[in-house]
Amino acid sequence: MSLARRSCVAILVAIMTGVAQAQIEDPWVVKVGAHDVNPKSDNGTLAGGALAVDVGSSLRPSAMLEYLLTRNIGIELLAAWPFEHNVKLNGVDAAQTRQLPPTLSLQYHFLPQTSLSPFVGVGLNFTRFFNVNERGPLTGADLTLGNSWGFAAHGGLDWRINEQWLAGVDLRWIDIDTTARVNGVKVGTVNVDPLVYGAYVGYRF
Repeated sequence: MSLARRSCVAILVAIMTGVAQAQIEDPWVVKVGAHDVNPKSDNGTLAGGALAVDVGSSLRPSAMLEYLLTRNIGIELLAAWPFEHNVKLNGVDAAQTRQLPPTLSLQYHFLPQTSLSPFVGVGLNFTRFFNVNERGPLTGADLTLGNSWGFAAHGGLDWRINEQWLAGVDLRWIDIDTTARVNGVKVGTVNVDPLVYGAYVGYRF
């Protein structure tokens, strides 16, 4: 079973078993940390296959806000400082771009009353690309990268320090595909599809 399907099954189980629970006190959790956006190794080709695309990784500060509907079920929004990626064409530096990937997820926490609680989630991502700087073979050209909507899967582990404080690590897979245009002409699609992993501390209130 794929990661996406396993995540969906987990969320369905959460809905069936958790919705009946009473609303809890201190339902908000704010988390701050750092995340690395690590694109997959094959990011596609442009110009009819003539140009192989390689998108570099980027590490930036991040923040998350989660609202707990029940002890097990939460809705989380991921935000971050703009990530910055180097883009290579056929191994040559060709551009640099920034992007913001806010992601809204529905999550299920398996063991919320224990010190270590794993969780899974599924959600929707919107990625906006901006500040594209051309270089090398694209010097003098106008490269634009379109915005992306896509599915996101999420999993991680929370360590409850006390009733208010926690720390954790997590991993996301996000479906990010952006349309590339040079001087207004579509030249192909860049498949970023990164793994996003990081660590954080959180406070519940």
